[in-house]
Amino acid sequence: MSTPSAPELGPTLSAIMSERGQLINLAYRLLGSLADAEDAVQETYARWYAMSREQQEAIASPGGWLTTVTSRICLDVLGSARARRERYVGEWIPEPLPEPAEWLTGRPVDPADRVTLDESINMAFLVMLESMTPAERVTFILHDVFRYPFGEVAEIVGRTPAACRQLASSARRRVQAAQAPTTPASRQADIVRAFKQAWEAKDIEALIDLLDPAATAIADGGGLVNALLRPVEGSEQIARYTVDITGRAPGMTMLERTVNGRPGLVAQRDGVTVMVIAFDIVGDRINQIWAVRNPGKLRPWTAA
Repeated sequence: MSTPSAPELGPTLSAIMSERGQLINLAYRLLGSLADAEDAVQETYARWYAMSREQQEAIASPGGWLTTVTSRICLDVLGSARARRERYVGEWIPEPLPEPAEWLTGRPVDPADRVTLDESINMAFLVMLESMTPAERVTFILHDVFRYPFGEVAEIVGRTPAACRQLASSARRRVQAAQAPTTPASRQADIVRAFKQAWEAKDIEALIDLLDPAATAIADGGGLVNALLRPVEGSEQIARYTVDITGRAPGMTMLERTVNGRPGLVAQRDGVTVMVIAFDIVGDRINQIWAVRNPGKLRPWTAA
């Protein structure tokens, strides 16, 4: 008796599977959460496979269909995000990402699951995106980052092309207002290294010198671990809190790592990542610090 052979992977299936990396990249930028991005893409593929073969073959551009569905799912998620954030314990920070070669999830990671690093995923940019309406964010990311024409964007967000141009223009103004001259990456790395050394030495004065007087530090523990529930403002207050952390968390090792494409720090205890820190550096001073402690947001950094 012959054994039934597995169905052949046709060109359509190959084409839609090759879109996964693009969809993950898009969804992460739209949602600021890798977990939510993966869920959105999984739901997209579930909807594809729920169709009959005839329905699938009737779609002229499977890639375009997948992008449209993923974007609409993300738009729905963004629409409910405000309510979810109101229930979130403490401050919410986008999920930090390591360099692709440093993902440590305890399982083989498909390259398609890794987000391509560029300026559209640095932490300052993602935080700024949080100030946009869902329609602004989706329109801006699709058009200005992924270069989709306004006609296609309009179909996705349910607006006219003219309305989408206005949404993109409004979002662009927000981006331009928030942008500061970019400090060269090598200089950023020097400043982060100096911050690490001053932190380890418990040198409050050195930390103050590295911080903008109006700097802000935000921590995200998600109610799962101890973390600041409100931002700390001012260079001296941040410096003193940073040194206080060292005293309350003995045995913590600080490592210099790339966080969302920019120099950052990773704190480990007994080889386990317990905190990822991103910085926004303007000129020669640290302007913003984002410290993510929520274990659910540290999956790519920790081998399970």
